[in-house]
Amino acid sequence: MKVIYSSKFYTFYQSERERCFYLDLGQKTVRLPFCQLLALRHKVMSIPIEDHFNSDLNKHGFEMLMLCNKEHFFILNTLEILDLKNLVDHSFSSLGISSENVLV
Repeated sequence: MKVIYSSKFYTFYQSERERCFYLDLGQKTVRLPFCQLLALRHKVMSIPIEDHFNSDLNKHGFEMLMLCNKEHFFILNTLEILDLKNLVDHSFSSLGISSENVLV
């Protein structure tokens, strides 16, 4: 497996032999086909990080994340969410499939 990107809490791998990706979340490694990788990006980028700094909207600063059709369940704190957002952004950029909005 080839390491695509590594952050403080997570590591993202690509397996060319199996034609899939792996996300090492520390306590568990999750196998992600491309369609589930896209779903992961959508879920992670949809997390409103601003709510973690407003005690009325997110009292405890945790986020629940379910992956692969609810097969995997994670509870992440604010720092882990920020790190996961960073990992997803850099991983997609490294793969050349980033969806950055470019103004012309």
